[in-house]
Amino acid sequence: MARKAIYWLLGVLGFVLACELALQILPVSSATMTGYHTDPQILTYPAGHRWRVATGWDLRNARSLRANNAGFVADHDFSRDPQAVALVGDSFVEASMLQPPERPGAQLEAALGGRPVYAMGAPGSALLDYAERIRFAHTHFGVRDFVVLMERTDVRQSLCGSGNIHGPCLDRAIYAPRTETLPIPGLAKRVLRHSALAQYLLGQLKLSPQRLWRQALAQSQPPEAAAAATAAKPVSAEARARARAEVDAVAQTFFARAKPHVEGRLVIVLDGERDGVPPPVDADDGARAHFIALARQAGAIVIDAEPLYRAHYAASALKLEVGPYDAHLNALGLGLLMRAAADALRAP
Repeated sequence: MARKAIYWLLGVLGFVLACELALQILPVSSATMTGYHTDPQILTYPAGHRWRVATGWDLRNARSLRANNAGFVADHDFSRDPQAVALVGDSFVEASMLQPPERPGAQLEAALGGRPVYAMGAPGSALLDYAERIRFAHTHFGVRDFVVLMERTDVRQSLCGSGNIHGPCLDRAIYAPRTETLPIPGLAKRVLRHSALAQYLLGQLKLSPQRLWRQALAQSQPPEAAAAATAAKPVSAEARARARAEVDAVAQTFFARAKPHVEGRLVIVLDGERDGVPPPVDADDGARAHFIALARQAGAIVIDAEPLYRAHYAASALKLEVGPYDAHLNALGLGLLMRAAADALRAP
């Protein structure tokens, strides 16, 4: 019996080792080694670090990436240059699934006729994180002009506990400033992130106990109950008031922290509905329109992406997303936004 158990264990170990060796050959996403390498509030990659990224089980859009001297995925290193423009955002700015010339930093630089653009994108971050990168770009590199590429969820994700915060956030109950930095990885995580098999299971397949449990619960519900749970519900007056208060608090904090470092122009490009159809008035509790109004009152130039998307779909059937498996903007969609940002920076 003991001999059979040993043989079984050796067989399992041999299978795991074979999978590890096979996946090491394939372009499986590798360790990013993210950490607070340059600033205690800003999550970056180690300067000069190289790693791979890919999407899904079949490793679509596999890319080899390199961090520049500031720890961001950018076409060039950053140096002190008041003529440079800092492009700040999350994974929309990093755009690791695209080829380098297709990424928003390269497209904005081309639209500006070669004026240096410092792309400072970091996945899983929100609006208050962008304020820290604006500070960093101004104090370290003398940048005066900024373009912020925002997702429509970046305001609410600035509330503590959203899971999309690298440092600063606001308390959900009283909107007081707090800091939620990511913990230093433990020994097991530091070891496993160098395993191609672990990266494939957790990164490519997105396996997690919580996700599997949610899927099991969803599948256990009758079809009528599942449909009712996902159906759109009327937006209450209380929810609208809450959303407005959240926008007020986050916007006030963002502009208070960012504006002292903006000596030139602050252009905010705000993503939205991309199907070419205007959304219902109450689709986002009015929070998006309220933020746009507050940003303009604060002196920012706001580019609402939705009219650009509608104009595109009125003339073309080409999609603006990477694919049905990835809702990030593709090169065409980013080009629309970056050309609009360049026009705003050049305007008298």
